[in-house]
Amino acid sequence: MLRFPDINPDLIRIGPVHIRWYGLMYLAGFAASYYLVKRQITKKKLDITAEVLESLYFYLVISLIAGARLGYGVFYNLTYYLHNPLDIFAIWHGGMSFHGGLIGVIIGGYIFSRRKGINFLLISDLVTATAPIGLFLGRLGNFINGELYGRPSDLPWAMIFPSGGDIPRHPSQLYEAFFEGIVIFTVLWIVKDRFRREGFVTALFLILYGIARFFIEFFREPDPQLGFVIGSFSMGQVLCGAMVLAGSILLIINRRYRIKE
Repeated sequence: MLRFPDINPDLIRIGPVHIRWYGLMYLAGFAASYYLVKRQITKKKLDITAEVLESLYFYLVISLIAGARLGYGVFYNLTYYLHNPLDIFAIWHGGMSFHGGLIGVIIGGYIFSRRKGINFLLISDLVTATAPIGLFLGRLGNFINGELYGRPSDLPWAMIFPSGGDIPRHPSQLYEAFFEGIVIFTVLWIVKDRFRREGFVTALFLILYGIARFFIEFFREPDPQLGFVIGSFSMGQVLCGAMVLAGSILLIINRRYRIKE
């Protein structure tokens, strides 16, 4: 069993003001994504100005936060938020859904692309190729917070999490950081310039993330207020199954036809 590295979730605390590692991870993820997308635009000589790119990321940040929060309410705690609807705005209480955030950025990115007259799948591929960086950092933030930990385990690297009782558990946040972050980023970054059809990188991300997260969920403790939703499958696995299906459909269409806006 390994000792959990008890890192203070607050990077800086001045009175009531808290700057947490988790929030910093979000900012670092967006900054890294912006930098790499800007490099891709320059390399590919795309007609997207710095001003347009900055506006795009403004849309994405707002869409991600709104989608992640609403998604958590709908997918993971619907009964509570139906009775306490105003609490959906209390993001400082925690509760963010990756799948909700994904839906949010898809909607926000699509609205932005229509307003600017830019191919949505082109933008999607550029941003998606960098998304695993944010996933990697976000899972590290979950680990520092001691949240979203794994199921009980007797493996040598199991840990006792502060809020997980006295039972050694899988450090599932680190599993996700590695596979959803490092592995998927490596694959997408290698193939992004080898397939020219818009939407391929997006489809591949949906499939790879869905598969990786689906299997890692077998090691992750289900949300206590929800538990398993279909047999021994968690809500995360159900949503990941939908991701794999959506990505597969997009990939099939991408291979048969050249998708254009």
